[in-house]
Amino acid sequence: MDYEREALLQFSKAFCAELSNDNEGLKREILAHAGNRWSLGVLHLLGTSGELRHGELRRHLTGVTQRMLTRTLRHLERDGLISRRDYQEKPPRVVYAITDAGKEMLVRMMPLWSWIISSAEYFRGARSAYDTAQELSPPVKWLED
Repeated sequence: MDYEREALLQFSKAFCAELSNDNEGLKREILAHAGNRWSLGVLHLLGTSGELRHGELRRHLTGVTQRMLTRTLRHLERDGLISRRDYQEKPPRVVYAITDAGKEMLVRMMPLWSWIISSAEYFRGARSAYDTAQELSPPVKWLED
């Protein structure tokens, strides 16, 4: 068991080093989509609903501003996770669709989402214990030079 743990830690170190060695920041930027609520929301909607227009996406994403949605769509399109199709019509008609890479990202996120959902009670307990400990401990006063 210790061997497996050590092997996993070594793999993790190599993985983190690879992300850190990316001078362009590409890998970190793509990874940021996985932690961005709007990016994941757009990918999920397009993956489950098919092609959607900007306004349709905005109606489904409670709290997103037009500016943030436009920015998110551009980032996802730039990274090849969604496609944009402009029909060149009056009034304008533009639809967004998930790409194969976007679908793959959704599929690969499922184990993480599953773990978060199944561990929710653990996280609530940890937060509660932390908050209680913070309330019981006196505030730390920093000495100024």
